[in-house]
Amino acid sequence: MRSLPSSATEVVGPSPSVQSEITWLLHRAAQRMRGATGEVAEQHGLSLRDYIVLSALDKAPGLTQGELGKSLGLDKTTLMSQLDRLERRGLIVRHSDARDRRLRIPVITDDGEAVRSKVAEACAAVEASVLDGFGQDQVQALRHMLLTIVGDTEGRGSCL
Repeated sequence: MRSLPSSATEVVGPSPSVQSEITWLLHRAAQRMRGATGEVAEQHGLSLRDYIVLSALDKAPGLTQGELGKSLGLDKTTLMSQLDRLERRGLIVRHSDARDRRLRIPVITDDGEAVRSKVAEACAAVEASVLDGFGQDQVQALRHMLLTIVGDTEGRGSCL
């Protein structure tokens, strides 16, 4: 029978080490960043997924709902419910695509941009804090390695 941790900070299961698989290390690093940035987003009334969707709309305006879903690795049902919530809150609006009126283009509103910007600033501070022990050249090398791993392939699902 597995015993429960005696405190919230105690690690249950295998601890990562330099011999750990890269997939495991990336997973644990993503968990830490998702937890820290998720808390920041929640302090501003957003879920982490809300923030990521708003950021995607900010960084790649003009995507159709389908294109947005593919870029985020979200299935249609999940994305539609996410966009519905953001629209009800006045953070996005959806317009018809001029090329094909059957397609909808979500657009971030001024209110959505204001909250996204605040969360982005706070998340940048969290990232800086987490990476504080590394030199700028190491952080840039990490970014380069992650971009190389991500590549230009379409994802097969979401980590959100």
